[in-house]
Amino acid sequence: MNVTERAELTVVGWVVRTSNADEMDPARARLPALWQRAGAPGVFAHVPGRIDENLYAVLTDYESDHNGAYTQIVGVGVRTAPRLPEGMVAVRVPAGPALLVEARGQLPQALIEAWQGVWKHTESGGVPPRAFTTDVEVHHRDGVDLYLAI
Repeated sequence: MNVTERAELTVVGWVVRTSNADEMDPARARLPALWQRAGAPGVFAHVPGRIDENLYAVLTDYESDHNGAYTQIVGVGVRTAPRLPEGMVAVRVPAGPALLVEARGQLPQALIEAWQGVWKHTESGGVPPRAFTTDVEVHHRDGVDLYLAI
């Protein structure tokens, strides 16, 4: 895990409220449906002002730590969000210091393993500690970069 500076970002996409415990139970998991929707071809073609072709997941509104509920928005990065497509939300991710974790290899397994490493870092009192404010996953053709607020 490397410390880096995360740039400010605005993401437009769909939102769910969930927890890691819910995601472990297929009957309560909300993220698979969210990602299926966000990963459909051309689904973000009508979103104006896109900054790139990446998909972004913003994890925010943490109830506590990785054991509590949080909000996840999956969408695209935009320059501004003056008009939102129906059913979508916009979230501004402030700039700030972050732990950078790179997930490379077969997805989603590489991403799952990266998050498991993050949880171990948190539970062991790893330094610097996570802030549990706003974290970002950047999904690109080479894998996923996790930016964890510190």
